[in-house]
Amino acid sequence: MMNFVAGEILYFDKPLHWTSFNLVAKVRSALCRKLGVKKLKVGHAGTLDPLATGIVTICTGKATKRIDELQAHTKEYVATLQLGATTPSFDLETAIDKTFPTAHITEQKAKEVLTQFLGRIEQVPPAFSACKVDGHRAYDLARKGKDIQLKAKVLVIDEIELQNFDAQTMQMTIRVVCSKGTYIRALARDIGKALQSGAHLTALRRTRVGNIKVEDCMKMENFPEWLEKQEIESDNE
Repeated sequence: MMNFVAGEILYFDKPLHWTSFNLVAKVRSALCRKLGVKKLKVGHAGTLDPLATGIVTICTGKATKRIDELQAHTKEYVATLQLGATTPSFDLETAIDKTFPTAHITEQKAKEVLTQFLGRIEQVPPAFSACKVDGHRAYDLARKGKDIQLKAKVLVIDEIELQNFDAQTMQMTIRVVCSKGTYIRALARDIGKALQSGAHLTALRRTRVGNIKVEDCMKMENFPEWLEKQEIESDNE
C-alpha cells in the first residue's frame, strides 16, 4: 500500500538531457493526476546534470523531510573522459576551448595519477554548477559569461579505478565511489591537469546511491503503468 502524501521514496534512472527538475515535475504531474489533487510535495535528493544518466532519488509528501539524509549517501559513478582538451563546463554542454598534448599519456600513467585522488581531497566546484553565488546559481552566471570564483570544498573519494583506456582516441573510463558534493566534471578537470594535459567528460552515469543500484531503478516511461498497478492509501491531510 502506497501513501504518497505520508511519503514515499522512489528511485529513477534519469534519461539523458533531462534535468533533475524535469524528472521531479513529471513525477509530480503523474502523481497529482492519479491522486486527484492539485498539489503534492515532490523533491529530489541530489542533482544529476542533464548530460548525465542514472539514479535520481525522488521523495514525495512528508518523505521530502528526509532529503538531506538521503543526499548524504555515498554515490558511485562511471565516467568517460576525453583527454587532451577542455571545455568551460568540463563536459559536452560547451565547446572545446583549449587543446593539450597527450603523447606522453599511457595507461600506466593514468592508473598512477588516479591514486592521487583517493581519500580526502579538496575540489573547486565547476562554475557551471548549482552552487549559489550571492544568491544566484553559478551556472546562470557562467552562462552569461560572468567570471565565477568558487571556493574549494573537502570531499572523500572512497574508490577510483581505471576501467578502460583507449590510446588511439585518448579516452578513459573510470569508476568512482565518492561522498556527497563531489563533482565528477571537476574531477575530470583535475585528472587532466594531473596528467599534464586537459580533460573533459563525454559521458557520466550514476550507478549507485547507498545500497540502491541503477539496475533496480524505474524508467520514467514505465512509471505511469507502474503507478496504475499500485494500491494507494487515501490521505485527507
